[in-house]
Amino acid sequence: YICIFFKCTLNYLFPQVKMNVGVAHSEVNPNTRVMNSRGIWLTYALGVGMLHIVLLSIPFFSVPVVWTLTNVIHNLGMYVFLHAVKGTPFETPDQGKARLLTHWEQLDYGVQFTSSRKFFTISPIILYFLASFYTKYDPAHFIINTASLLSVLIPKLPQLHGVRIFGINKY
Repeated sequence: YICIFFKCTLNYLFPQVKMNVGVAHSEVNPNTRVMNSRGIWLTYALGVGMLHIVLLSIPFFSVPVVWTLTNVIHNLGMYVFLHAVKGTPFETPDQGKARLLTHWEQLDYGVQFTSSRKFFTISPIILYFLASFYTKYDPAHFIINTASLLSVLIPKLPQLHGVRIFGINKY
């Protein structure tokens, strides 16, 4: 009982001290902090810009089609990477706690409304506005872009943190 008392007291007094034995990194789960690393937002924006330029270089695509494709491909990639893939590519000492969480749920240790979560919520909205403007609000493009936007915004809601609708992606 004395050991438990001292362990609890030390954890209370020094909560930031973590001891990772046998791992190469200091984070319990590096997947939680990767989106806060230096230059990741610029790289992300440049990647979306490069996708758009590559699509513009295809000769038989019109500008509205390219904007819609950029939006849909971006949102599909974001959905797969942030909301469908679970676990972590790193060996973590968290005893499998991250195994059942998506990357979005692991981001910033699950804390809502951090700067990276805001950035990854606002970026598809900005891309949606650009796509809607350059397609001149054509009804077909507008419906496709809106459905694509909703498919990545709804899973980001704090009320859906850890929720698996109809048991999809439960395991």
